[in-house]
Amino acid sequence: MDKPYRWTSADVIRKVKYLAIRHFGKKNLKVGHAGTLDPLATGILLVCIGPATKRAEQLQSSPKEYLAGITFGATTPSYDLEKDIDREYPECRPTREELLEALPRFEGEQMQVAPLFSAKSVDGVRAYETARKLYRQGRLEEGSDIIQANRVCIHSLVLESYSDLSFVAAAPMEGRSSRINVADLSGRRLPTAMVRVECSKGTYIRALARDLGEALGGGAFLSSLRRTKNGGFGIEDAISLDVVVALLD
Repeated sequence: MDKPYRWTSADVIRKVKYLAIRHFGKKNLKVGHAGTLDPLATGILLVCIGPATKRAEQLQSSPKEYLAGITFGATTPSYDLEKDIDREYPECRPTREELLEALPRFEGEQMQVAPLFSAKSVDGVRAYETARKLYRQGRLEEGSDIIQANRVCIHSLVLESYSDLSFVAAAPMEGRSSRINVADLSGRRLPTAMVRVECSKGTYIRALARDLGEALGGGAFLSSLRRTKNGGFGIEDAISLDVVVALLD
């Protein structure tokens, strides 16, 4: 299905499970997904119901494709819009040519450190739980060495478009969860690249945005993300949550 904006993947599964149990009349019906999407991301979320849950791990290992908005000139603690800007880099205004030169450096197999605000498990605890605690205490920098680098593969990076200093970042607040913060960047003019990413399981596009910003002499964060492919499934195959509700209600 096409995951809505500001819904967690767990939110979607809870909703679908409630509807499916009521529709099929099976209290012990299993429902799961094959690959988490961040709350501020949209796009393909493979939802598995009943016997299909046995294929979740296999489906999760498939390569993915994303359309990512990467905004330069600032950073956030979460590397996306879920946290407010913590540092600005006025000098980080790459040209289109500099971007085209930098992107190929991030293609191929590489070691990548996932964001601290992520679902990675560290000693049995989700990394985001530690991150939230440190963030509230103003000690987030102490978590910089908690997550070990993992080997990932970025198969392809294609620059779809680039708006140099003309992007006005706003804070779209539509969506379900009031628990999910969206940083209000209204009025800020920041350069933004739209990059199509083909990558392996386990690749964090937020981490790619962080690393690309650093490589270009400053900072960057992920301002939008849409998963457009998951294995053999494309966004054209996805249905909205409203359609799912109509089918199961």
